[in-house]
Amino acid sequence: MASASEFAFQNEMIQQLLDNGWLLGKPSGYNRELALYSEDVLGFVKETQKDQWKKFKALYPNDPDDKFLERVASQLNKADPNAANKEMRTYGTLGVLRHELRDRGTRFSLCQFKPEHDLNPDTLARYKENRLRVVPELVYSPWCDDKSATDEHEAETGTRAKKWRIDLVLFVNGLPVATLELKSEFKQAVENAIKQYKTTRFAIDPATKKPEPLLTFKRGALVHFAVSQYEVHMATRLEGDKTYFLPFNKGTKEGGAGNDVPEDVNQYATDYLWNEVLLPDNLLNILARFVHLQIEEKEDWEGRKSKKETLIFPRYHQWDVVSQLVNAARTEGPGHKYLIQHSAGSGKSNSIAWSAHQLSAIHTVEGNKLFDSVIVVTDRTVLDDQLQETISQFTSVEGVVGRINRNEGDGSKSEKLAAALESSQPIIIVTIQTFPYVLKAIENSASLKERNYVVIADEAHSSQTGSTARQLKEVLMIDTKEGDEEIDSGDAIEATVASRPGLTNLSYLAFTATPKTKTLELFGRLPKPDEVPSKTNKPEAYHVYSMRQAIEEGFILDVLKNYTNYKVAYNLAMKISGSDEEVESKKAKVKLNQWVRLHDYNISQKVQVIVEHFKNNVMGLLGGQAKAMVVTSSRKEAVRYKLAFDRYITEKGYQKVVAMVAFSGEVEFSDKDPNVEGIIGEKFTESGMNPGLKGRDLRKAFDSDDYQVMLVANKFQTGFDQPKLCAMYVDKKLGGVECVQTLSRLNRTFPGKAEAGTYVLDFFNEPDDILGAFQPYYQTVQLDDVSDPDVIFDLSDKLKAAGIFYWQEVKQFCEAYDIPSKSHAAIANICKPAVERWTHKYKHAIEAYKQAKDMFERQKKFDDAVLIANAENSFKECKQEKDALEIFKKDLGSFVRFYDFMSQIVDYDDKDLERLCLYARNLRPMLREAAIEEDEVDLSNVELSHYRLSKIRQQNLILKEDAAEYLAPGDGVGGAKPKDKKEEFLSQIISRLNEVFITDELTGKDLVNYAYTIRDKISENELVMHQIANNSTEQALLGGFSKAIDDAVLDSSDAHQNQMMQLLSDPSKAESFARVVLDLLKGANT
Repeated sequence: MASASEFAFQNEMIQQLLDNGWLLGKPSGYNRELALYSEDVLGFVKETQKDQWKKFKALYPNDPDDKFLERVASQLNKADPNAANKEMRTYGTLGVLRHELRDRGTRFSLCQFKPEHDLNPDTLARYKENRLRVVPELVYSPWCDDKSATDEHEAETGTRAKKWRIDLVLFVNGLPVATLELKSEFKQAVENAIKQYKTTRFAIDPATKKPEPLLTFKRGALVHFAVSQYEVHMATRLEGDKTYFLPFNKGTKEGGAGNDVPEDVNQYATDYLWNEVLLPDNLLNILARFVHLQIEEKEDWEGRKSKKETLIFPRYHQWDVVSQLVNAARTEGPGHKYLIQHSAGSGKSNSIAWSAHQLSAIHTVEGNKLFDSVIVVTDRTVLDDQLQETISQFTSVEGVVGRINRNEGDGSKSEKLAAALESSQPIIIVTIQTFPYVLKAIENSASLKERNYVVIADEAHSSQTGSTARQLKEVLMIDTKEGDEEIDSGDAIEATVASRPGLTNLSYLAFTATPKTKTLELFGRLPKPDEVPSKTNKPEAYHVYSMRQAIEEGFILDVLKNYTNYKVAYNLAMKISGSDEEVESKKAKVKLNQWVRLHDYNISQKVQVIVEHFKNNVMGLLGGQAKAMVVTSSRKEAVRYKLAFDRYITEKGYQKVVAMVAFSGEVEFSDKDPNVEGIIGEKFTESGMNPGLKGRDLRKAFDSDDYQVMLVANKFQTGFDQPKLCAMYVDKKLGGVECVQTLSRLNRTFPGKAEAGTYVLDFFNEPDDILGAFQPYYQTVQLDDVSDPDVIFDLSDKLKAAGIFYWQEVKQFCEAYDIPSKSHAAIANICKPAVERWTHKYKHAIEAYKQAKDMFERQKKFDDAVLIANAENSFKECKQEKDALEIFKKDLGSFVRFYDFMSQIVDYDDKDLERLCLYARNLRPMLREAAIEEDEVDLSNVELSHYRLSKIRQQNLILKEDAAEYLAPGDGVGGAKPKDKKEEFLSQIISRLNEVFITDELTGKDLVNYAYTIRDKISENELVMHQIANNSTEQALLGGFSKAIDDAVLDSSDAHQNQMMQLLSDPSKAESFARVVLDLLKGANT
């Protein structure tokens, strides 16, 4: 029996529903056998379809009402709850609401959804006739009544169903759409309502073994809400203990689960359910354009496959974001940007599908479509399929969704794209590689340019590698780190959007879990839109569903809960003493590190740790289905890992531990790599190293029982969803968004995974660095500051001052470029003088550089300090000249990218900047640098003398709530600097590396390792770094440096307590240590 406080809660809710346009029903009006509110079924049809009802009465003159109700019930009953069949979607409650009911020569609509425009007054009038009714305290079972049929059943079986009551049942035109069980937090929490559904609200009555029509999946109510004053949860299928309730809460302002306490003390925290979601217009829209049936192929732990059908009802944040986007498009019109920060586990695929469909259907007051096409940019085929499948349930029109790829339809991709745009196909799906050409096609066509479009970017899901990445970088002028083979799809989309500032008729929706600085600045919204961006007016996401909320609601797992870091200690030695040579310091360090990382002993030791950890901790999880991923930093490392993995498994005779390797292209080893006996000359490929694939896609093969471990090199670290992944072994430097995206491969849920937990074993990174990468994305991502738009003027002046081009040439170029029938030969000829100036200077600089380098090398053999100093100065001057020309080319690209980006945000209103951008964009590719043969670092005399792999600590890395972690603004434009080639003896470099890595005993040498940590902390202090850069060593020691180093030492982590105590107890050691750190900082500044 409900308590007084629960009744008060229920009555207030009913009154507010009535105020919002609902009708109040009585339990006596409910037909239990048919699960219909008969009065409304008949009333809606008779009022809105009088001619059809007249025909129906002529067919059934004796009892037309009963015949019609039976016909409706038969259509509802055809929805088999256990059949996952697309052809049966016209049956059941959703099917009857959406599709016509036919009987002989009559046709009836059981519901009129809101039309896309107001041009048909009859349709609008019918829409207003919809009857939405709430019935309280409903005894729903047909098997507990006192009617003769139930009496007969009781006489036969001796059983009668219990008279369970449901607090509220909602009907649309007499068809049940929702049930609500209410609990007052004064007596019982929302969990009690959930328990009530699981233990007493059965689709099959346990006493009579008869189906309950109201609670049968698909046939009865579509959604079941458990509601208290604090929280709401929902389920779409009642299966006893197996019933799965999803949170239906708004989330808190801090990004947590649940709901905030309302500012108005007289409001309930959950009143958004009945005052927003269940408003008649909103509920009808949800039934028309959100709810759908999703069929998934499932496989149990024994490998048995089956199909499961799930009724998808939007979670609150999904309904909220789609509704807000659609309303904003209606009121704001085309040409706006919306950043949606939705975490993994938010259901982005459905949110994108709903947004695409509903935006494509918006009409203006005149009855014209607001957007000619919605363009969805994604590389996920699963999203392609989901869009097609989901939208097909909302419309009977074929060809709404078109995919632009080589596999579907006739003709080339460009022909298909042109046809789709010209015919205004409502939804066009394109890949990230095709996207730049979409905007180009629109920009270059007079007719397409006049149309309106929405671009939905599914941007944080994938990355491009190999030749695809190289092509995108060239097209979009994206600079990445040297040796980086991967390009993030988010970067590609942002660069594409920024490069087309003239397309003001495009609206952009960027869906991402991990927005970067550029993403926020390009797609974010200003709190004060009439003011310029500033530190007090920073762009922010349009809508947020945070990582924290997703974790707290159980949609993803916290992957940092079981994090273990390892430390590698090694010693290198010279095989032959006295064979030292002078080499470039930085290059030697990189080469030595690569040499050690590729060393067979280094990898085999890590493989042993990985395999034994997987076998002892992971292998048995999820009924033996658990998988693991090993993240390596290069393709060569991935190949070495695969060879070492297979060798170790064979030696140990282990079964059911099989590794696949994923990398792009071919890999070959050279004699400069360590331990290459037997593999020189061999070409390693992904297919060749995975003979068990047998033609299958890597994802599908990895999902089978044939493979348990995936070894990756710049592949599958983003956009790869494998819910069975329980462990990740990291042997690569991770930071920022890459770190979050990589480790988030572990966060997908799977039955039993939350209880089993996940594992991260990290051979490379520090726990604090990993935590620091995750923290900004835990709640709402915020910028520390905005980019300075005036940097563009400094860069413009720098380019002009280089003397490579004259301003008259820039103006001449732009005039020629603007001619519609422009001659490409003429354009190239206008650029030629600048190209020749740069090329002439560059060739001269290269020649002088080589001569000065040779002279410097020769002079070093003599012991004349003056000659050596003169030769070194001459060499440095030649190098500066060469570097300046190379930096000029980089600055051209920086200028174009920054202007493209900032002109989307700031109205420069400067024709000269526009001209220079156009000129620089075309000049840059014509400037071709020469490759200079640098001296190779000979490592043939180096050997690995000592090695140790130590487990440091297993711990929970805890993300903080409300931690002020911000993304830095992107002002580092035009800041390219030449590399300073510091030279040292190879043995000294080896000694330094040993000092960094050996941690068995603390000696004076071990302080170098600590010095780098302290150096990095001090380098964050801008004032101190300015003093160091502009003063001598002795002067710098008198400034803020002394206090900064004391603070950094006192702030030492647990791992450095020994070093800290030695420094604090020995002033002379602290002084010498300070000078080492200062030298390191000065070296970093030069």
